[in-house]
Amino acid sequence: METKLLRIAELAKSETRMKFTSLAHLLNKQSLVQCHHELPNKKATGINGTTKEQYSESLEENIVDLVSRLKSKSYHPVPVRRMYIPKLNSNKKRPLGIPEHEDKIVQRGITKILNAIYENDFLDCSFGFRPNRNCHDALKILNHYIEKRSVNYVVDVDIKGFFDNVDHIWMMEFLKLRIADPNLLRIDKGTPQGGVISPILANLYLHYVLDLWFEKRVRKQCKGQAYIVRYADDFVCCFQYKSEAEEFFQSLKVRLQKFNLEVAEDKTKIIPFGRFAEKDAKQKGNSKPATFDFLGFTHYCGKNKQGYFRVKRKTSRKKLRGKLRETKEWLKNNRNKDIHMIMDRFKRSLVGYYNYYCITDNTPSVHQFKDKVLYLLFRWLNRRSQRKSFTWDKFNLFLHKFPLPSPRVKVNIYDIRKEIGYIL
Repeated sequence: METKLLRIAELAKSETRMKFTSLAHLLNKQSLVQCHHELPNKKATGINGTTKEQYSESLEENIVDLVSRLKSKSYHPVPVRRMYIPKLNSNKKRPLGIPEHEDKIVQRGITKILNAIYENDFLDCSFGFRPNRNCHDALKILNHYIEKRSVNYVVDVDIKGFFDNVDHIWMMEFLKLRIADPNLLRIDKGTPQGGVISPILANLYLHYVLDLWFEKRVRKQCKGQAYIVRYADDFVCCFQYKSEAEEFFQSLKVRLQKFNLEVAEDKTKIIPFGRFAEKDAKQKGNSKPATFDFLGFTHYCGKNKQGYFRVKRKTSRKKLRGKLRETKEWLKNNRNKDIHMIMDRFKRSLVGYYNYYCITDNTPSVHQFKDKVLYLLFRWLNRRSQRKSFTWDKFNLFLHKFPLPSPRVKVNIYDIRKEIGYIL
């Protein structure tokens, strides 16, 4: 299958309007077995509760039956199991659709096919869930645009309930622009958030709804400079002129409405941001320029050691509070577990947190996070029994025995050697 996918990718790249008429046959026994093994273990189960381990017990028999149903067109995805998880710092809940394991296998197979075709079509402004691109790459490019280009205004946009409002009819129309295999198109049943296929379909939808429209229509109509950086359904737009930023925002609402999407106006704003933002803020009687959040970081206007403008970032208050609340709940429920297990879990958790948030300028914020985590640990370990277990001195001795990693810069936001091709 890998060889065939490479051939599909080559054809998609060389023939930008080519429609692929024969794809469903790639979902054969060998490829689906591979997809099964690639799926992670111990994940939430679908409506029938079948785990990966249970499916493995009769793997060959199950896959042969699945292939047979795919060929005879009798395969139909099982309805997803709806779960609702709390939104960060909110009483609202986010819906997730959990497919059955067998449907995850099929979705993974289709995802590989779609990636082979559309990775060549997607624009450089898109970073979410794509090979060799990540959140840090998006932050680097956004930083470059604001610092090195003529950017004076930022439009910080939030799409209201994106995954719940993707229009299936439009999605099928977008797929048909490149895929003419009715057998493959028949299998797709939408984009429930949490599904294996969700990221590629979300990118596909916003590629046609947003990215192409911005690059081919919006930028060409602007007299000044204009840029977009998108990660999944989270995106920021940069403009040289305020009037063009405002015109874009109004046209964006109309554009999204056409495709059954809506701007969350309470979370969307146009702010002066860039080298002249401080001067603009003072003229309006404000002490500091406005800030915006993107990919878990609050971006604010700062200066370098020479006194020149520079974009700086710190962990957003929302993400910080959410992670601390999650840590507190875990400790509350697990404080009586073996201390080696608790400290090992904290070590792994901090390493993961550092790998994402330890970027240029943000280590002070991460140090504050670690201090608050240590306080929570001290507080809840003292609740393991009725008698107080630790004083601060004893707790520090305890940390010498079970040391936790300290934050240091993991990502240099100015190292854009890999990303330079995106912005030239």
